[in-house]
Amino acid sequence: MTINRLLRAIAGFFVLLSVALGYWVSPWFLLFTAFVGLNLLQSAFTNWCPMMAILRGIGMREG
Repeated sequence: MTINRLLRAIAGFFVLLSVALGYWVSPWFLLFTAFVGLNLLQSAFTNWCPMMAILRGIGMREG
């Protein structure tokens, strides 16, 4: 799996997890959903994402 595909999978997982936690545990978890969305938006303009730096650090290959 390439770094771009893994990044999308992680972002999607975090969104689904935080929405589920917001529904079943506490609406405050929806702030995490907003954080993920804002991070995706800023990465579209800056071409930099903290998760990509982490994935590169653990040896994932570019795709």
